[in-house]
Amino acid sequence: MLAKTEERKQHKGEGKKRRHPGEDGEGGERKRRGGEEGDGGRKRLDPLSVGYFRRVGDRLSEGFEEKEEREMFVENVLTEVKGKAAVVAMDQTGSITLQRLLPLCSPGQVAEVLAELGDPAGSEFKAVSCDRCGGHVVESAVRQISRRTESSQKETTAEEEDEKESCDLLEAQVLSLSQVVRDNITEFIKHVHGSHVVRTLLHVLAGCLGPPRTESRPGAKDRNVAPQLTDFEVPTSFWYELKSLTETLMDNVNVSVTDAVPSAVFQTMLTVCHRNRPKLCKQLLKRTTEYLTTRNAAPGVSPLLVFLKDPASSRLIETIIQLSHKSLLRDLYKNHLKGQLVDLALHSIANFPIQRLTAASAKYKLFLGLFDELIQGIEAILAKGHMGVIVQLAESCAEGGEKQDELIQCLLRAFHCAEPGSRHVSCLPLFMSLLTYEVYYHSDTAEGSTQTEVPLSSICYHGSRLVQALSKFKERSLLLSSLRTLTPADLLTLASDPSGSHVLQALITTSSDKGRGKILKRLEGQYAPMACSRLGSRVLEAIWNGASVSHRQSIAQELVLSESQLRSHQFARHVWAKFALSHFTHRRAHWQEIQSGESKKRKLFSDILA
Repeated sequence: MLAKTEERKQHKGEGKKRRHPGEDGEGGERKRRGGEEGDGGRKRLDPLSVGYFRRVGDRLSEGFEEKEEREMFVENVLTEVKGKAAVVAMDQTGSITLQRLLPLCSPGQVAEVLAELGDPAGSEFKAVSCDRCGGHVVESAVRQISRRTESSQKETTAEEEDEKESCDLLEAQVLSLSQVVRDNITEFIKHVHGSHVVRTLLHVLAGCLGPPRTESRPGAKDRNVAPQLTDFEVPTSFWYELKSLTETLMDNVNVSVTDAVPSAVFQTMLTVCHRNRPKLCKQLLKRTTEYLTTRNAAPGVSPLLVFLKDPASSRLIETIIQLSHKSLLRDLYKNHLKGQLVDLALHSIANFPIQRLTAASAKYKLFLGLFDELIQGIEAILAKGHMGVIVQLAESCAEGGEKQDELIQCLLRAFHCAEPGSRHVSCLPLFMSLLTYEVYYHSDTAEGSTQTEVPLSSICYHGSRLVQALSKFKERSLLLSSLRTLTPADLLTLASDPSGSHVLQALITTSSDKGRGKILKRLEGQYAPMACSRLGSRVLEAIWNGASVSHRQSIAQELVLSESQLRSHQFARHVWAKFALSHFTHRRAHWQEIQSGESKKRKLFSDILA
């Protein structure tokens, strides 16, 4: 498809009829060589070869029952690749097939494929690495070095020698690739595809890998979640090469800070070094920070403030903050950010590094200064809609155990429910909806009329996150008192809401047995509708897991009254099975015995963990 798209573009631009291979002697010769001339004289895989590699991909999907069959198949395919590996790698179908084939190859075969992609000192190898399809193949080949130790441990002594030679060949190819990258560092890190090869190379040299890019395309909810990394042993030569590569990257920090593509390479470099080379990471963090804080800026203004407002460099600064040790964080705050936090928190880009700084300093005394500064502008931050700053402030207060009462009082004032004291019980709906008292209850302050009976509504994501953070505070009485004033219908709405369900679960699970009992009393009559809700059923299961035997019995007695409805419902039937409600109906004594045993186990484990 990629080849056809490029061909259509080419002929559309030239205004000529498409020429098929074989229409003249030159085209037929190109076909026999396994490639066609593409844009700019670049070879493309011919249609027959594309069909072949598509069939190879189909066969790989079927799997192999015998090891010998798999090895023979791989050998045959590599024979077809030989002599045209670069053309195959830069074709969409060929690239996808090679990526799936390489994990089945031996290290020696992978090294041969890398060697086939072109002379590392030549331009062809660099062209493949910076190609949108070829780059994936190079990445996949480099990643196979992670099987080095695993492979050598499973073979016999004679085969170990062969395997070691194969691994040494692959190691040499990886080092050659790194040399090419270092010699052409600016071109690689600024190239949208080549930069990914550099990032994979950094992972491999540091001895840690995440999932392949083809298997790690996150959805909207997981886009900001860091991928899980797996460590593996690397040869000593990789440690020295990693040092050389990072030195080369640091020499080009000036072209990387404000460009999003190389900035991502620097973030990867810092992350992998922080994981497996902490001393090297400490040096890199110091040098990068020195560069960011010593550029020319307006008199009396730290250059870091300029970088914080840049989309690319702010991402890099976020990574620096997350990986920094206490002394570097203290230096950043005292010498560059002190007195500027509120202004930065109000900025559309700079507020994100401030969130990272608030999170990183949670367990240090440094947080007290940050809190005192940010709390002065909390209403302005709320009005700006930068709720991430407020949520992170609450989470850091919960983590460090400091400034909790002060934050609660400040939030009460910001949402206009601090005075009179009777408004305190309204705080939970206000926090969850991020609306002030007057707006939520449609209060007319001039006439003093207030509509106090307002159904729970407008629960938002950041409001839910805020209350979840507040539920971890030592003093939660305000939230729990407010929760107990909600009507059963409001509680059902809360349990069935995508954001509200997390709030109810957090407040119930963090309550004492007595407080939990009061909430469950308010929920009576709502258990069956909760069980029939996709989200409510999960909350009900969480309640059940932390409930005493007597509370479980009360829940079960209400649920069995709706047996026919629950057993036929797509969500409630799982609740029915998990709570063993058939046992409760027909063998109650046995059911109570089982529940008592589970309760004792939970208490035992909680005592051990405490």
